[in-house]
Amino acid sequence: MSNDAPRSSPEARGNRTLWLVLAVCIAPFIASFAAYYFYQPDGRVNYGTLIEAKKLPVEPLVQVAGGGFMLRQLEGKWIFLTVDDAACDAYCEKKLWQIRQVRKTQGKYPERIERLWLITGEGAPDKRLFQEFEGTWMVRAARSTLLETLPHDGNVKDHIYLIDPLGNLVLRYPRDADPSRIRKDLTRLLRVSRIG
Repeated sequence: MSNDAPRSSPEARGNRTLWLVLAVCIAPFIASFAAYYFYQPDGRVNYGTLIEAKKLPVEPLVQVAGGGFMLRQLEGKWIFLTVDDAACDAYCEKKLWQIRQVRKTQGKYPERIERLWLITGEGAPDKRLFQEFEGTWMVRAARSTLLETLPHDGNVKDHIYLIDPLGNLVLRYPRDADPSRIRKDLTRLLRVSRIG
């Protein structure tokens, strides 16, 4: 009595090997397809609230220091925008400080970033603010349609906005935003942006 088990033919072994190689090659494609269509991660990359990109209106405005201003003057640059009264309170100063500091942290890229303060109401900011936040465009916008287009939770003065180099509003930051996380958003955008 022979205890030889039935052996598979060389042809059957070859087919098995072929199917195994095929499965190994196709598995990554199936896994990536499943991940793309069925896996929705909870986290997101950006800190700011992503706004469906919309072009901001271009209208003639006036700088507090004198002279005209149009948003298109800053096209080709990333723009931090904030809104507040001329009588800038502590929170207003905090926002101006944050966007100045975030700009400074961009190493070789600060020239790609502008800062714009839309001033509501009458009066002029304290002279100290002109010195402390030199380089910030201070523009009157009391009855501006630009103000009406800024999406906000609560008060428009609570937020810091980011405008892309094409003049589209793209991100909104909450009240008391974390400047280090704003910096990370901006660093990432500057790294991947081919414009501005």
